[in-house]
Amino acid sequence: MDPTELRIAAVVPCHNEEASVAQVVTDLKAAVPGIVVYVYDNLSTDATAERAREAGAIVRHEYRKGKGNVVRRAFADIEADVYLMIDGDDTYDASAAPRLIEALLSGPYDHVLGVRRELAGESAYRPGHATGNKVLNGVVAQVFGENVEDMLSGYRVFSRRFVKSFPAVSREFEIETELTVHTLHLRVPQTAVPVGFKDRPEGSESKLRTYHDGFKILRLIIGLARHERPVAFYGLFGTLAWIISIILITPIVIQFYEIHSVPRFPTLFLGFTLMLLGSLAWTAGLVLDGIRRSRHEAARLMYLRYSAVGADECAGEHAGGTRR
Repeated sequence: MDPTELRIAAVVPCHNEEASVAQVVTDLKAAVPGIVVYVYDNLSTDATAERAREAGAIVRHEYRKGKGNVVRRAFADIEADVYLMIDGDDTYDASAAPRLIEALLSGPYDHVLGVRRELAGESAYRPGHATGNKVLNGVVAQVFGENVEDMLSGYRVFSRRFVKSFPAVSREFEIETELTVHTLHLRVPQTAVPVGFKDRPEGSESKLRTYHDGFKILRLIIGLARHERPVAFYGLFGTLAWIISIILITPIVIQFYEIHSVPRFPTLFLGFTLMLLGSLAWTAGLVLDGIRRSRHEAARLMYLRYSAVGADECAGEHAGGTRR
């Protein structure tokens, strides 16, 4: 399919990016003819909006702080066939956009991840970020059973049906993690494309806080594991409670058969309490697993309300050929 026949929108979240946003907008427009670039100014105190508008972008404002809030707003407001998301800090290679879009159409896929590759001579990752990214990728792979190459990449392309079925509940930088988990639990067709990654231009400062944001993302992963793998999550605590309970109760039962009395009644009470709590944990996990299945079925039905990218155009061409 010819990409020029599709509505392609770029979402560029920005907070104080006057030094780089114009270059991002210019590069996107040069790389993808006909693309509509939406720059969402998120409480900037500099000239980000002015620089973006001068470069030819449509500027909108999101007054709730956080990248997650920007993506939530943009996905709700913008109508397109293909959505491209890229940060406004000019660290990603915007010229790779056609390759990501072509990959989306070739599947067709619903999600194409831009996997960051540092350019020759560049050291784009801040200290600790590369290691933290690998650790979080490993945690998600263990929790959800699928390998993720670059979970925290902010360079992605989506189909319309992905965007309109994505709940977007995150508020800040955890949004990339939520996007990744959405693709995993909904099992949407996806692929990855290597993209160049470089350091910020001079005069531009990173908004990431390594440990603060890392712990927030880890907390989100734990919360998602609780929602998406409730049997494993609650079953772990339930099993631990049972094991401790058995360790506490077994000697007391043996003593009871030997001396026909219970010398450590508080310990026995604690053991039975843990046994009960373990049973309740397993019950909660099983009940929540049923609710999870219902949520996934509802999300799947919402996803299926929209056709695959380019499917309407292909159907029209087929119908036209039949009429001839």
